[in-house]
Amino acid sequence: MARNERRGPRLDQPLERGRSLRPTVDSETAGRVSEKVARFLGSWRFLGYMTFAVFSWLLWNIFAPKDLRIDAFPFLFLTLVLSLQASYAAPLILLAQNRQADRDRVQFQEDRDRTERLLADSDYLTREIASLRLALGEVVTRDYLRGEIRDLLEEFKEMQSVDKKDEPETQ
Repeated sequence: MARNERRGPRLDQPLERGRSLRPTVDSETAGRVSEKVARFLGSWRFLGYMTFAVFSWLLWNIFAPKDLRIDAFPFLFLTLVLSLQASYAAPLILLAQNRQADRDRVQFQEDRDRTERLLADSDYLTREIASLRLALGEVVTRDYLRGEIRDLLEEFKEMQSVDKKDEPETQ
C-alpha cells in the first residue's frame, strides 16, 4: 500500500473533484428555461401584458397627482426598465434560436439518412422487379398456353376432316 501511495493517483480511476466556488449549471436545463422564456416573450399574451404595463405607467405618470408620480415626463425610468428587459430578452432568444438550429440540423441529418435508405430500398426493388420480368419472359403464361392448345385443336380438327375426306365411303 505504501508503494501505491508514492506513485500517486491510480490511472484507471477518475480523480475526485474538489469543491469549486464556481456555480455549476446544467446547459440542458438552462437551454430549456431559455426556450420557455423566449417562447413566452414571443407570445401575444406577453405583448398584451407589456402594452398594458406601459400604458398604465404612462397614464399614472401623466394624470396622477404630482407627489404620487414615480417617473416624470421624459419617463427615464420606464426607458431604463424597457432597456433592461430587452437586454435580457435578446440573449435568451438567441440561445433558443441556437438550440432550435441544432435540433433542425439533427432532424435534417435524420431526414437525409432516411431518404438514402429509401433510395437504396427503391433501387433494390427496381432491380428485383426487372429480374422478375426477365424471368417471366421465359415462362409460359396461361393465355399463351390456351392459345397454343386452341391452335393445336384446330389443326387436329383439320387433320381429322382431311383424313375423313380421303377415306373411301363404304356402304
